[in-house]
Amino acid sequence: MFGINGGELLVLILIAIVVIGPERMPEYAQQLRQWIVRGRDMVNEGKDQIKSEVGDDVDWTQYDPRQYDPRRIVREALSEPSPAPSAASAKAAGATTVTTASAGLSDTGRQRESGTLAAGSPSPFDDEAT
Repeated sequence: MFGINGGELLVLILIAIVVIGPERMPEYAQQLRQWIVRGRDMVNEGKDQIKSEVGDDVDWTQYDPRQYDPRRIVREALSEPSPAPSAASAKAAGATTVTTASAGLSDTGRQRESGTLAAGSPSPFDDEAT
C-alpha cells in the first residue's frame, strides 16, 4: 500500500494508541469511521452519476487497457502508409493560397511567390526569425 508491511503497520498502530491515549481514542475512531463512510458514499454517487449519464448498455471490456498489445498497434500503424493527397483532392479539400510576403516572411531579402498549400501540409515559416 504505502510500502509498509504488516509488522510495521502494527508498530505504527501501537505508537498511535500510546500517543493518542485511551481517553481520545473513541473520538478518533468515530472520525475515521465518518471519513470512510463519506468516501464510500462519494464513490457510490460517482458510479450512479456515470450510469445515469452513460447508461447501462456500455461494454466496458472494450476500454480495458490490458487487452491492447502495443507491439501490434505500432506494427499496424507502420504497415499502412497514409495516402498522399493529390492536387485535385487538395483543391476539393479547400487548399488555401498563401503569399509568404503578405505574411511578412522573406527569403533573404526577396519575396517568395505565392503557392497553393495542400490540406494538412505545414505552413511556411522564416527560419531566421526564430
